[in-house]
Amino acid sequence: MDKYAKRVAAADWAAVATELDSYGCALLPRLLTAEECRRIAGLWSDTGRFRSTVNLRRHRFGDHGDYRYFAEPFPEPVAALREALYPRLLPIARDWYAKLGREAEWPDTLGDWLRVCHDAGQTRPTPILLRYETGGWNALHRDLYGDKVFPLQVVLNLDEPGTDHTGGEFLLVEQRPRAQSRGMATLIPQGHGLVFTTRDRPVASARGWSAAPVRHGVSPVRSGRRHTLGLVFHDAT
Repeated sequence: MDKYAKRVAAADWAAVATELDSYGCALLPRLLTAEECRRIAGLWSDTGRFRSTVNLRRHRFGDHGDYRYFAEPFPEPVAALREALYPRLLPIARDWYAKLGREAEWPDTLGDWLRVCHDAGQTRPTPILLRYETGGWNALHRDLYGDKVFPLQVVLNLDEPGTDHTGGEFLLVEQRPRAQSRGMATLIPQGHGLVFTTRDRPVASARGWSAAPVRHGVSPVRSGRRHTLGLVFHDAT
């Protein structure tokens, strides 16, 4: 087991599942050291490591920020964390779909699942490096890139809140069945992960289980600069 897999294994996954069932997101322990965070954030200027760049303002997704999709081969921490997280998230994903009466089509390994994505025409890699300048924010959205979707994803903060940036809280907004939306804001510590709902999740109702739609975004960065690493477990068309 490599060092990244050991860090992932160190999480209390029963508690993570409980948090996800209650709130749609859950903090993970430190998955990257400060030096590893700086190294990944420092790849921003190495444009050859990325397949495309999206400007938030140009696409009206937000402001004062951009995100870049990694090209393969990925940096070691990106590939290793994605591989290690998938089997830990898989039982939660399958449980959610069972509650909703949906077919859970995800195989036991990430490699097999990505082959399913590729066979469906979703062949472009989706790990993302994001950078927000002062005033930067990201509108509420979902990271859906085709019909093949894994219902959980992970974001890691690569900077130190309160030192490298203020503001920039991760936002999660859930539409509760026959009720007003519920919002949550999380300030992610440096190197820690936050696992959260990709599209929707099961919530208990008087009629059984209902799918609550969920969107995520980022509140305005009030000062400094904020880098994050996004790990999505399905590829894009």
